Amino acid sequence: MTHHEEEKSYDYIYYLVGLLSGLFTGIVIDTSFILIPILGIVGLLFAGFFLNVFVRGRGKA
Repeated sequence: MTHHEEEKSYDYIYYLVGLLSGLFTGIVIDTSFILIPILGIVGLLFAGFFLNVFVRGRGKA
């Protein structure tokens, strides 16, 4: 019998960092309050791109 452990997924950390970075950038720029959530969404999109393109391939290398 083999003992199979499931690997924990820490993908949410990338999304959280992307969201917080985008929100922080919006707060620093502070041109208008509508820009803050827009940059938060851009940060989430960038985190998703980073996760799917760069992080997923590291296990195969």
